[in-house]
Parts: sequence; C-alpha cells; structure tokens
Amino acid sequence: MSRRTALKATAAGALALVTAAWLPSAIAADTIKVGILHSLSGTMAISETSLKDVALMTIDEINAKGGVLGKKLEAVVVDPASNWPLFAEKARQLISQDKVSVVFGCWTSVSRKSVLPVFKETNNLLFYPVQYEGEELEKNVFYTGAAPNQQAIPAVEYLMSKDGGGAKRFVLLGTDYVYPRTTNKILRAFLKSKGVKESDIDEVYTPFGHSDYQTIVANIKKFAAGGKTAVISTINGDSNVPFYKELGNAGLKATDVPVVAFSVGEEELRGVDTKPLLGHLAAWNYFQSVKSPVNDAFIKQWKAYAKAKKLPNANTVVTNDPMEATYVGIHMWKQAVEKAKSTDTDKVIAAMGGQTFKSPSGFTLTMDKTNHHLHKPVMIGEIKGDGQFKVVWKTKQPVRAQPWSPFIAGNEGKQNM
Repeated sequence: MSRRTALKATAAGALALVTAAWLPSAIAADTIKVGILHSLSGTMAISETSLKDVALMTIDEINAKGGVLGKKLEAVVVDPASNWPLFAEKARQLISQDKVSVVFGCWTSVSRKSVLPVFKETNNLLFYPVQYEGEELEKNVFYTGAAPNQQAIPAVEYLMSKDGGGAKRFVLLGTDYVYPRTTNKILRAFLKSKGVKESDIDEVYTPFGHSDYQTIVANIKKFAAGGKTAVISTINGDSNVPFYKELGNAGLKATDVPVVAFSVGEEELRGVDTKPLLGHLAAWNYFQSVKSPVNDAFIKQWKAYAKAKKLPNANTVVTNDPMEATYVGIHMWKQAVEKAKSTDTDKVIAAMGGQTFKSPSGFTLTMDKTNHHLHKPVMIGEIKGDGQFKVVWKTKQPVRAQPWSPFIAGNEGKQNM
C-alpha cells in the first residue's frame, strides 16, 4: 500500500468515526423524546397498561400529522412494576439517561409522591392523568385527572340526594395508601358539615392486592341494617375484581346498598360478571358511553389501534376516564410546545395556562392558568349488564378544580400556584 493510499484510508476511517459519533445525536435531534411511566406488571397493571397503550396511540396520531415543531415524537416506555420506589428510579432514568422532554405517567398517589422530588430537582414535566386526593400543587406537574371537588364531593352529594337514594350512613372502603386515606379525611369533614354523625361513618382499608372481601362485605351488610347506607370505594387495582365478585356472591344489590367507586371504570369491569352489579355507581369525568362526535372518533381510533397492534383482548377493548385524560394531556402538551416554540420546561409551563382541547367527554376542557388542573365536567354512571355505564347525573359545565379542599382547615387561600 502506497503512503498516499494509506493516508487516504486513515482519513476515511477517521471520517467514519466522526460520522458514527455524530449520527446518534443528529438522529436524536430529529425527534423529541417523551417518557411513558406506567406499571405494566404487578397489582396496578390492570389499570395502567391501557394508559401506556393509549399514550402510544396518541403519539402515533401526532406523528402521522407531522409531529411537534417539525419533529417526530419518540416514546420511551419503562415499567416501574407497581413498585413505588422504582417509580422514582425509572423517572430519573427517563430524564437523566433517556433525555425525555416530558413524562406521562403514574396512577396511584404514592407513585406520584415518589417521583415528585425527581421532577422538581431536574425541572422536568409530569402529566398525571388520574383522579386524586388533592392537597398538592406542584409547578412541575399538570393534573389532567379530577381533584376531589370534581369527583368525590359531587358523588357523595348525589348519594345523599333523593335521586341517589338518600343515604344517611357511609362505609368508606379503600386501599391502604395516601389517596384513599386523604380522600376519606376530606369526605369525613364534608359529611360532618352535612350533619352526619361519627357513628354513621365506617372506615375500612385493605392492602394492595387484597383478594378476600368476604368478611368485609358481611360487615357492610351488618352496618347497613342501621339505616340507609352507601359504600364509597377507593379500592385501587386488581383488588376491585374480588371485591365486586363478593358483592355479587353476597347478593348485595345497588337497591340495598349502592357502591360508588372512584377508581373503577370500564377497563376494571372487563374482568367481572357485571350482571349482579347492575345499578352500582362510578364517578368520573368521562365514560365510554358519552354521546359526542369526538368520543365516537376516539373510540373508533382506539379499537382500530388495538386490532392493528394486536393488543390482548383487542376485540373487547374499552375506553375509560384516565385514558381520555392521558389523550387530552398529550395533545395539550403538544399545543403548549408549539405555542412556546420550545420543549424547555419553563416555557412550556408558561404556555400551558389557558390551553383548551375539545375532549371525548363532549366538553371543551381548559387548563387553569393558576393551578395546573383541568376544568372538567363531573359525571356519575350506573353499571349496566354489558360493563358500560349509563350516565345518570352530570354537571352542565366543566368545574374548576379545588386542589386544596375547603373542608380541610388551613386550606383557605391555597388554590393557586
């Protein structure tokens, strides 16, 4: 080999190395990475897997329409496996290692509380799509699910009304963690303000993954003998299946003791024979049964996506409230990035306030300019035999969130960021 040929070969090799080193960052520069942080295994997988899938569907939809700022979105999916400390670890991985611009994820409040320090420290954004207990307001979080005044309080008011059965006694039944305990603290204070006696409130908690509800349901029957009783359920995850099965086994009908659930939607009911559960209730801000052109399109898109991606039980997939909140959140983030002309966290936060989106709920939702929560309609649905919900009550307009409940002393004047 001549000296000239050797030099050419060396130069070509060096160029190849430089090009190889440059390529990944160039490719990365052509995409905007977004993190998906949902449990795909463990006790919460029953609820969270569909949120991962609907997030990927929404990202595909946005990419098909040209992406964001002329770039395609690239999803980075991780599985924190219903392990609360692992949520923080995976959030840090998404932000520091995978360099995502935003994260969509979490279901339980304990998982959200686990990741909050990471998002504050790194100044990154979390979009949280599930109803929760409030008592929180964070600059780095946008809450697209309901605050207590957009779900829990209206549901109990309904149960106390003539249309809801005129309940006088209440069983507060939940999974043992921050969301049920804080929600029930708020509900106790609310019920007390309505004149309900302490002896007319029973409060019961079970661990995550609990499966034996025989004694609890028997005790509910006994408690209900003391007067018109309703159950307010904040059971989360796969424990809902044995709870509802036991209600059916015990013959506890909605006409006797209505149950209103805050964490049971169409997805959770897929694993249950719903015929014994006719008339039991759920409070959300969206149901699949809502009649609106936007919802028709959303359901059609989801069913087609499930079949195209060969998702488990693709022929029977359903939509639900946290899926809708995920869909809305991703679109609102896209709109804010385009308004800000940047994925920079502080610029996107500034652009998020006042964003609106025509949602599958049939309402145009607005991101509040001061408290990072959506203005949302409230709906109460009755379980039907096909696992869907008949909407029996709803607000006429979206309701502004009160993240800090006025029924908790010391919360006055805390509603804004």
